[in-house]
Amino acid sequence: MWYSNGTGWWMFFGMIWMVVFWGGLIALIIWAVNRWGQRSTGPEKRSALEFARERYARGEITREQFEQLKKDL
Repeated sequence: MWYSNGTGWWMFFGMIWMVVFWGGLIALIIWAVNRWGQRSTGPEKRSALEFARERYARGEITREQFEQLKKDL
């Protein structure tokens, strides 16, 4: 199998590089599909209480309105 002029060693390293290349390509495709799948889920869902807190912090509602919203939620 191993030739006297050394071509056998080159074939061995060529096979290793081929496995590395195809393994890397498959890993890249899997990573891209997973990344694309995460983006399609959309933004995080926030609770109504978080929206009320933000509105209170911006001054859009009074403290009494915020407390009422907390009780209702």
